[in-house]
Amino acid sequence: MRNLPPLTAVRVFEAAARHENFTSAASELGMTQAAVSYQVKSLEDRLGAPLFVREKGRARLTPLGRQLLPALSQAFDRIEQAFASTRAEDEALLTIATTYTFANTWLAWTLGRFQIAHPDLAVRLNTDDRLADLRTGEADVAIRAGRGDWDGLEQCLLIRSEFTPIASPELIRRVETDLGHALRPADLTELPLLSPHDEWWRIWFADAGVTFDSTAKRGGIRLDNQANEGHAAMAGQGIALLTPFLWRQDLRTGRLVQPFEQTSTAGYAYWLVWPPERRNIPKIKRFREWLLAELGVAD
Repeated sequence: MRNLPPLTAVRVFEAAARHENFTSAASELGMTQAAVSYQVKSLEDRLGAPLFVREKGRARLTPLGRQLLPALSQAFDRIEQAFASTRAEDEALLTIATTYTFANTWLAWTLGRFQIAHPDLAVRLNTDDRLADLRTGEADVAIRAGRGDWDGLEQCLLIRSEFTPIASPELIRRVETDLGHALRPADLTELPLLSPHDEWWRIWFADAGVTFDSTAKRGGIRLDNQANEGHAAMAGQGIALLTPFLWRQDLRTGRLVQPFEQTSTAGYAYWLVWPPERRNIPKIKRFREWLLAELGVAD
């Protein structure tokens, strides 16, 4: 166990000794002059010897004070350098945690624009549907899917998770040719659906006025996230229930089509979250402002 005097008293002594003035030390440390005098007196009591000779407008160091000052100043310089190095390393790297779907359908395609705007900042993207622990430093910020109810974190709504059937244009043309008419919501119950067990299918069908039992045994490919479902739909493997915003580039270029205007929601959304005490950390503030501007969301 280290036999050290109170570090607060040591820090106050070092500042007072550098300035040889209690008022200047108090200003540097954000303390009152009386508090500086108290801390110095407590250290002197512990050492059993005076550190200063008090004079009008000046606190002149005793031989003991002069002996201690260089070693203590060097120690505080090394501590300051250690933390400065850590801060510089932390500020140079932004770690973003998000879901596999959000990363692969939107963020990975646009993040380069942030990097170009901030070339001094390295960016690491962690994709995992497990919630990253922002308190322990797993990531600086996270983009999460949910209802926005994460205790102890600040959050900002990005986009609502609306969903609707989406498929490849070739599949829709083939189905409509076989049916002899434009696709109708009720027709989907007899077509190959991707992840038909997903409860969100029942919600969409209900909003369309169609009865659908998502618990019934049926064939079809079952996938574990929307990113995989969208790519399977693009390959003509079936009709997927997707969020149009995340697939707008593929819809725009015709790789996917949205046969119905109707969208539904289960109350979920994508949120940007961060620890409240880190709100104004420069790299977090820069990313938040860029992301909200990119999505057209007010801060």
